[in-house]
Amino acid sequence: MKLIALALALLLERFAANLLHVREPHWIDRYFEWGAGNLGGRKAVPAVFAVLLLIALPVLPVLLLVLAFQDLLLGLLYLAFAVIVLFFSLGPRDLEDEVDEYCLALERGEADKAGRVLRELLEADPPLSRIERMRAAEDAIFVQANNRLFGVILWFMLLGPLGAWTFRVIDLLRRRVLRELRDQGARAPDAARWAGVLQNLHGVVAWLPARLLATGYALAGSFEEAVADWRGYYQDCAERFFDVNEEVLACVGRGALGRAGTTVATEAGLEIDSARAALALVLRTLWIWLTAIAALTLVGWVV
Repeated sequence: MKLIALALALLLERFAANLLHVREPHWIDRYFEWGAGNLGGRKAVPAVFAVLLLIALPVLPVLLLVLAFQDLLLGLLYLAFAVIVLFFSLGPRDLEDEVDEYCLALERGEADKAGRVLRELLEADPPLSRIERMRAAEDAIFVQANNRLFGVILWFMLLGPLGAWTFRVIDLLRRRVLRELRDQGARAPDAARWAGVLQNLHGVVAWLPARLLATGYALAGSFEEAVADWRGYYQDCAERFFDVNEEVLACVGRGALGRAGTTVATEAGLEIDSARAALALVLRTLWIWLTAIAALTLVGWVV
């Protein structure tokens, strides 16, 4: 059932591009403002409890509907609901479309537009150096693949619609808090209280998919270089286990990518080629994941 729902949700995302705008998380701004107004000023409420409550409120309706639809109409109602929830949990923006938009802006020399798209991918201001921007774009593609796609898929396969939607809500709140801090700084005390909790919580739920995704990058690209870079990274890393997800994905992704095929005539062409190569690695990894999920599902059916 989950495999069918996953296939339908991915097909819906690919062939119903005109519906992708409905996934834009405009609701998260109003919800965050509500939470800040009702929970932010209550210093007696520890930040961790405030964050857990913020996550639980939009997740609870999905849990109730999952329980209600589980056995209705031979599970067909649950299947339809799972497809809808998974579709809204992916993204919110399609990574392939966003990379295409970034590359097209570079091709046309639209530096401002390219900078806006890259800022969205990085969740921060882009570097000024062209080489650093190229590396940052690669890293952002490898990291956002986990936040937008692979993390959702893994938690959907483990916990169904509830897992996928919980992962998405945590990621949306994390992004919203970081944006608040970037824009408001010290004038956003609620964001400052919640940022560390949300980042740590996101690190925990993203830890397993990040490692499986890094393994996928190695299998889809230059395996020896990817594993060597992964091993070398951990030799120098002293961070807590859930704090290094993004660094692991970027490190292994760059190693798996190698530098073959990125030598072109112009500097702008180098950035474009680099971003497209990173996206191609992500898409190859997606096929590896889907093949593995299908094989495990078939084995489960047989056994």
